[in-house]
Amino acid sequence: MQTSRALIGREDDLDALRSMVAALEGPPGPVQVLVLAGEAGIGKTRLVSELLEDGEQGREAIVVRGQCIDLDRDAPPYAPVRSLLRSLLARVGREAVLEAAGPSVGALALLVPEVADQASVATADGADRLFDAVAVLLTTLSAERPLVVVVEDLHWADQASLALLRYLVRAGEAARVLLVVTVRSDELGSAGAVRGWLADLERLPSVRRRTLSRLSRRQVRQLAESLRPAPLSSSDVTRVYERSEGVPFYVEELVCSGTFDAQSEFPETLRDVLLARYATLADSTQRLVRVLSAGGDRVAHDVLDTVLAVWPGFADTELVDAAVREAVASGLVEIDGDTYAFRHALVREAVHGELLPGERVRFHTAYARALEAIAAERDVDPTALSYHWLAAHDLPAAFSAAVAAMARARAAFAFAAAARMGERALDLWDTVPDAEERAGRSREQLLAETAYIHRNAGESERALALIDEAISCSRDAEPERMSRLLRDKASFLANLGQPGSIDLLERAVGLVADRPASVVRANVLGELAARLMLAARFDEAVRIAQRAYDDAAAVESPARMSVASNIRGNSRLALGEIDLGIADLLEAGRLAERETADSARIRFWVNLSDAYNVLGRYDDALRIAEEGVLGARARGVERTSGVILLANTVAPLVATGRVEEAERALSRAMELDPPIGFSAHLIRHSLQLMVWRGRVEEAAAMLSASRAQLDLQARIDAQSRLELAAIAGEVALEGGDLPSAWREVRILFQPEHRPFPAFDLPLALVAARILGEASARGVAVSPPDAAERVLALIDDLQWWPTASAHRALAAAEIAFDDIDLWRTAASAVDAPTSPLQQRARAHARLASLEARGAGGADRAAAVTSAEAAAELAARAGMTRIASEMAALRTRLRSGSSGSADPDALTEREHDVLELLSQGASNREIAARLFISAKTVSVHVSNILRKTGAASRTEAVYLAGRRR
Repeated sequence: MQTSRALIGREDDLDALRSMVAALEGPPGPVQVLVLAGEAGIGKTRLVSELLEDGEQGREAIVVRGQCIDLDRDAPPYAPVRSLLRSLLARVGREAVLEAAGPSVGALALLVPEVADQASVATADGADRLFDAVAVLLTTLSAERPLVVVVEDLHWADQASLALLRYLVRAGEAARVLLVVTVRSDELGSAGAVRGWLADLERLPSVRRRTLSRLSRRQVRQLAESLRPAPLSSSDVTRVYERSEGVPFYVEELVCSGTFDAQSEFPETLRDVLLARYATLADSTQRLVRVLSAGGDRVAHDVLDTVLAVWPGFADTELVDAAVREAVASGLVEIDGDTYAFRHALVREAVHGELLPGERVRFHTAYARALEAIAAERDVDPTALSYHWLAAHDLPAAFSAAVAAMARARAAFAFAAAARMGERALDLWDTVPDAEERAGRSREQLLAETAYIHRNAGESERALALIDEAISCSRDAEPERMSRLLRDKASFLANLGQPGSIDLLERAVGLVADRPASVVRANVLGELAARLMLAARFDEAVRIAQRAYDDAAAVESPARMSVASNIRGNSRLALGEIDLGIADLLEAGRLAERETADSARIRFWVNLSDAYNVLGRYDDALRIAEEGVLGARARGVERTSGVILLANTVAPLVATGRVEEAERALSRAMELDPPIGFSAHLIRHSLQLMVWRGRVEEAAAMLSASRAQLDLQARIDAQSRLELAAIAGEVALEGGDLPSAWREVRILFQPEHRPFPAFDLPLALVAARILGEASARGVAVSPPDAAERVLALIDDLQWWPTASAHRALAAAEIAFDDIDLWRTAASAVDAPTSPLQQRARAHARLASLEARGAGGADRAAAVTSAEAAAELAARAGMTRIASEMAALRTRLRSGSSGSADPDALTEREHDVLELLSQGASNREIAARLFISAKTVSVHVSNILRKTGAASRTEAVYLAGRRR
């Protein structure tokens, strides 16, 4: 008996799906996503099958399908992506795919080798390039005709597939693509990676979720009667409804199992329901179905033939054909092209659970041998081989397949799958007598390799545990080998934000210090120099970088010479050797070009653009960063190094008043979903823009949510630590919490602090602002000599190109309302090396002070100052200051005093002003007045606008003068 062709109880769901497909006919935009959720058997596959039929009939869009595989967590990496790409090949043809993929076809060949020749595969050298290749292919094809990509059973997806799909959703900006994913909502509890993936994506406006509900009693009757020639009695409908609980698949199984005959016993358990139809089959068909269940969700016809050939009972091809026909006719099995598939995974799971221990071993052995037999002429993933051999208890074969699977997954950048196979090989090592011969490496080498793969998968804690074990097992290893292990451990520690990397690298260098120059020593010296630079130990970094450069030159490695020159140049800049530092950086670029060394070239773009920015050469910084963004995209690393380069465009754009462009760059970078280590740069930029826009509470919330991540990077990177202190101090200052603000910035005066002029100076300015506000309020937040120490720190850095402007600004901030100092500061920041935000703040403070009691000619001058400050602030993206200056200008033009007018404030604003005068922060005011901190922020902004004050403290001061 066949399953129902009628789609009952899902009409609205199908209409919604078709509406989303129809919407693709409009202009291109972000990739649209529909998450089709529901419990097992609820009808998700049945629903998307209607879309597949639409596509086959030529309606509207091309529809392709990818299937996630359930092999007890041993699904080959990218399984659903491979299947949907092959589906696409079948639909549009190889030539269309080659044309749409363009130069990235080599990356696609990692997933579907038949799409390109072997020579092309070598051009795919990064996960980002692989991800980008798929995104480019789908986006390009969708320009001709909308594309619907269906990925079924996402709860079984491997992490590599999830990462690729996430990239597709976030990176697709101008596509006509709808991604439909089906997921069992009742299995998400055990699929943590998928649950997190869904939670992340469902925050995007382009992602929708539709949860399929169970059928009503009326709908159960309709479905049941569509499956039988005779109507059901009311009692039969009740029994089916109660037993199935409205799940369509169970309804079909109950009705089609023949249990409505008077002599039949109605199934009592879910397992009985799933096996009821199976139990009606002939013995030979049951054996065939059991064999199929061991093969997974889908089994190719030739594989099944090979598997069946080992049993005499299946030697008769007519008997096999008859068994297949009965399995298909019963509705248990479906034929899809040249493959057999269970109509529902629940049935496969139930039948597989019926296998006897002996059957399980025999069947899985047969599948493993069948797959090995066709591996030479077909793409067989060794992950599946390892699964079958393990299920067959052939541990040596499972071990060999696991090692091969690890290598293949690593080559395809599926690091989580590769790490899992590496761990399996390690687990099996002691059970395999010739493990080292089979693996082609020692156990210590396998430990180190698996550790490195774990690091690439973002699992640094596990990587650290494995590398420690490798080191403990390698006490007698030759020096270069141990040096590499120590280098890897140093890298893993840094990823975790833990101290000790420099000590480990110094030990690694010591092991090979008395040996001839080598690639290993050049690499370890380069790593040590980089860590010293990040720790602001610049003198040592220059010395070690020179040694790394010399070793790299000796072994003729332009790429490593480039990295060493880059580190040396950055360190020289921080030491005040500006010309030599820039020369080193430019040499690093030339060396990187000699060997087309992608990582060295990208490091050059990152560090030179950053250097130009901190030196105040904003146009040069933007030019180099934009060149790097294009270069990173071409090299397939847009999500990682490319994100840093996009972030490096933000500061010069903002500094020159192109704030909206900067915000678009930030938005684009965030859409690329960069790994944690790269997104910290974006978060700090976002926080700064929020503060300047006056969105202080939003910034505080974002800082709180991301603080642990930012602190992790700050522990190992002086630049990150200083930038974080500056923005965290500014967020607290704008929120009125002066004690917290000072706690953030006081790292400048801690004994372990090492001078870093490019980032010390901006932090010193924030400290000066805090001290000025605290002094004006009469609040003690710092040691008595803090002001002198801030100015002394800046004086010690007067050789830095922007230091004179910082000195003038800091002195004015500390003095708070000294108009002469603010005139000096406003003049100093008009230099081209000063960012527009510094100019806007200085001129706003000066205009506010000039407006106090201005009359006659002074009033005209004050109006001019306020107009200039408003224009500067608007260009700088400093929304609140622009609004305050515009209000000040209006009051001055109307003949009102520039000072505060208490009568202009509402009663609630008076309450807030009174608490401001007591030094309360936004959160403290919110608690006292029983309102939200965000509402307090709005009231503070209104007070500043109405009073023409540039700060909370000045507003209190001005209001006090009028009382």
